[in-house]
Amino acid sequence: MSENKSRREFISQSGKMVTACALFGATGSVAYAADPAKQICETGKPMSISAKHYYLDNVLLEAGFNFDGSVATSTRTELKTLEIKDGKIVALRDNKSHTDATLPHYDATLPHYDAGNKLMLPAMRDMHIHLDKTFYGGPWRSLNRPAGTTIQDMIRLEQKLLPELQPYTQERAEKLIDLIQSKGSTIARSHCNIEPVSGLKNLENLQAVLSRRKPGFDCEIVAFPQHGLLLSHSEKLMREAMQAGAHYVGGLDPTNVDGAMEKSLDTMFQIALDYNKGVDIHLHETSPAGVAAVNYMVETVEKTPALKGKLTISHAFALATLNEQQVDEIATRMAAQQVTIASTVPIGTLHMPLKQLRDKGVFVMTGTDSVIDHWSPYGLGDMLEKANLYAQLYIRPNEQTLSRALGIATGDVLPLNDKGERVWPKAQDDASFVLVDASCSAEAVARISPRTATFHNGNLVWGAVG
Repeated sequence: MSENKSRREFISQSGKMVTACALFGATGSVAYAADPAKQICETGKPMSISAKHYYLDNVLLEAGFNFDGSVATSTRTELKTLEIKDGKIVALRDNKSHTDATLPHYDATLPHYDAGNKLMLPAMRDMHIHLDKTFYGGPWRSLNRPAGTTIQDMIRLEQKLLPELQPYTQERAEKLIDLIQSKGSTIARSHCNIEPVSGLKNLENLQAVLSRRKPGFDCEIVAFPQHGLLLSHSEKLMREAMQAGAHYVGGLDPTNVDGAMEKSLDTMFQIALDYNKGVDIHLHETSPAGVAAVNYMVETVEKTPALKGKLTISHAFALATLNEQQVDEIATRMAAQQVTIASTVPIGTLHMPLKQLRDKGVFVMTGTDSVIDHWSPYGLGDMLEKANLYAQLYIRPNEQTLSRALGIATGDVLPLNDKGERVWPKAQDDASFVLVDASCSAEAVARISPRTATFHNGNLVWGAVG
């Protein structure tokens, strides 16, 4: 007890001496395969837009809700022209209205492209994925693991598999990025194995890929001690990963894997404080130990000002074991400390209190997690599918709530606010968006509508426009 107490005091004191800085961050299903034909222009090459300043005509934007009393019954839209320059939306114009050539600060010969009357939605964010280990892009492999397989069994399996996967890390990470861009995501947070089998090699491979993809894709990296921070003696490697440029300190089931909840969590937090990084922990535990871990982490942030706004709890399945009052209590504390929940919106026996968390002001984001790997064969890389799952599981499917459900996929960036006023896009917003074959965001969420083009900071990164 005295050792744990002194360790916590040290974390608290360390935290008070660390100046917090803003990290890059987020402020049954139907699958649509990416249509390769959409990516190819007439020359047979993938389409790109080289111009830094151009117009995009025939963009369908949401303009407001139609109300019956206080109930939004449908969504109004209008066609607009976007003027895009140096990665920003510099103006919304009447459709096909290009600037008069007599104005000296504009070029009337700007190229212009046709969005084809497709709905423009904010770019999506895959905020929990493992780009560094996947079968995707290689031959199909199913799991073939027996019932009753434990996390310890999976760790042993990984220790055998990782050397086999590592030569393909860069190639398959590139293919995964192509996949999620085809679904409209241009921002991601990838967990990356840091443990004795991989060393820092997965991190080096992933950083090389992300450097190449930078113009069209932004990705944070979580150093992830998949084999247990304490169990695999990975603290030294984790510290090296922080020095090598990882953005977040990861963790994993401190009781079930490390067998020492407080020591495991304290070590994780201390690394974050020492390098002024954020924390993003995988917490799968649904036993009372999982609830204890959530409470311990929130309490640590409450006592350590430098950690406010820097804790993400991924999965957080233990929250599904709480009653409504207990969720309200922990959610209120989480919201006050700006704790984020990253959920894959699981289907099955767990009824996650995601709507309740969001209603209490907790920032909830979503991600793919696995894409055809030794953990799961199901991941589609599609955040619109996640919004659809969230809607099916947790809300009443009316126009307004369906449109709000999109926020779980976009970092809560929405075209309309709750009153139906357009708040996105506006001048000086990043030109990061996806064109969708839908009449409004409510339809896009309900139907998982096909995407036709994805833009990141003004760059066309997938698909085609006219």
